[in-house]
Amino acid sequence: MLRAFRDAFRIPDLQRKIVFTLLLLAVYRLGSTIPTPGVNSAALSQASSGGLLGLIGMISGGNLSQFSIFALGVLPYITASIVIQLMTTTIPALEKLSKEGEEGRKKINQFTRYAAISLGAVQALFFSLYVTSNPSFVAVGWTPGLFTVLVMVLTQVAGVAFTMWIGERITEVGVGNGISLIITAGIIARYPQEISATAQLFRTDQVQLLSLLAFIAIILLTIAGIVYVYQGERRVPVTYARARGGAPTAAAGSASAAKSQGAGQATWLPIKVNQAGVIPVIFASAMLIIPNLIASATATRAPEVNAWISSNLVFGQPLYILLEAALIFGFTYLYNSVQFDPKRIAEQLREAGGFIPGVRPGTPTTEYLGGISSRLSLWGAIFLVVLTIIPQIVQRITGITTFQFSGTGLLIIVGVALETLKQLEAQLTVRRYDGFISKGRIRGRLNN
Repeated sequence: MLRAFRDAFRIPDLQRKIVFTLLLLAVYRLGSTIPTPGVNSAALSQASSGGLLGLIGMISGGNLSQFSIFALGVLPYITASIVIQLMTTTIPALEKLSKEGEEGRKKINQFTRYAAISLGAVQALFFSLYVTSNPSFVAVGWTPGLFTVLVMVLTQVAGVAFTMWIGERITEVGVGNGISLIITAGIIARYPQEISATAQLFRTDQVQLLSLLAFIAIILLTIAGIVYVYQGERRVPVTYARARGGAPTAAAGSASAAKSQGAGQATWLPIKVNQAGVIPVIFASAMLIIPNLIASATATRAPEVNAWISSNLVFGQPLYILLEAALIFGFTYLYNSVQFDPKRIAEQLREAGGFIPGVRPGTPTTEYLGGISSRLSLWGAIFLVVLTIIPQIVQRITGITTFQFSGTGLLIIVGVALETLKQLEAQLTVRRYDGFISKGRIRGRLNN
């Protein structure tokens, strides 16, 4: 795959696409250095946050801690996409719209944009109220009030809209998925500073060499494990009794069956091990921020409740890890059950004249696919739990807290990198094929 990235620079068209993508990502990162009007970024960045806010900060590349003009980044768009995706499988009108091809997809994308702007406005309002609630977070010359909040909200909504535009431009004109690349750029942007801080700990003998080497080795092993599981899939054999022009589409995260085959030929239906991606981790983090809100609300009225939550339901504590693991399991099964519908896939197989060898069409096929999906959901949930727990344990053992070793962040980076390289390989293959056809036509004309 790395050869595909090297070969892409040898083709002018792909080279322009890559440069265009890098330029837009640079524009996004430049915006992260511009503070929102009325915000004291230096004071705000000193405030620590965990749970969902920590995850948001990781995805936005620290934009939230500084409350830059792109503080929310693509978070509203991600949330809106998940909500619209879930509604598509439950609301008949949206489900019908999703089956109308390119026009239906454009309308759903338009609904997603409107929902992202609305969610961005709500989120910006809450964050702006949080900033103005502390006078030290407000810049000199500004006063906490309605005008300051209005300016902050409008700035953040404009930042969300511009971020979505950058992501769509990258997807349409550049290389890879624009939104995913923006998230990856935000995560990677924090690494140089964190690596420098970790190196400073080693130079001042605050961290031993053995602990540092073990920390690096665990990160490398985690990346290798992510690559292995990310590409892992269960290939369900499918045989078609007649010629077909296409294959039934599985759930999001599961590719459709292989390319068009002749009558009586066999192919397979791939089902990924980790179908849900990082969505269960995001949902679990969102739920675990509720105890922090309860602790803040009971700080004066019920100090004993505040003390118990602050000592048990915080990042890295055993009860916190156990609760987070349970939530990840639950959300993994819930999300996969919505995304992967065995009954719908069984009906599509029957309509296309396909069947699974040894399994009768109809209800037996539905039960067979449902059993496979349940087993893969179990392993996918275990994988996500391990990715979430290992960093917390490693940081407690090694004492290295300057580098935000996040399994979720590594999963995003590795997944986006693999998908981008696959797109580059596909475009290289198409161009080689077109070149081969063009050369064949020229030779044919010369021979004639």
